Amino acid sequence: MCRMNAVRSPMAEALARKALPPTIFVASAGVRMGERDPFVEAVLAEDGLSLEDRLPKTLNDLEDGYFDLIVTLAPEAHHAALELTRSMAVEVEYWPTADPTTAAGTREQIMAAYRDVRDRLKARIVQRFTDGASPSADD
Repeated sequence: MCRMNAVRSPMAEALARKALPPTIFVASAGVRMGERDPFVEAVLAEDGLSLEDRLPKTLNDLEDGYFDLIVTLAPEAHHAALELTRSMAVEVEYWPTADPTTAAGTREQIMAAYRDVRDRLKARIVQRFTDGASPSADD
């Protein structure tokens, strides 16, 4: 979960879907709905991933309201998740993640900021949810 479900959380969703077994339900959402970001698609494509026709959504847009874990990537999302889960037995983890949309400069400098977020999320997902082994290129 992030602020607008346009950059960090959809990137994390795509990476988690690749790293985790298909039996694990993974979804992302934002506090508010943002607009798709073409840089996200570009850095995911470098890893052979895509958002396909996925559009940003809020927690209210998710089909299932039951979660074992909510990972938040932005302060606003963390506060919203804590408020949402006050009366629920749901674990909430905060993974502070930089917002690459604040990057300035050349296209390559902006891409570097997005790659950094992608790579940090990928490492964190592998560390948290797998045995620590990085998924192979064929996965």
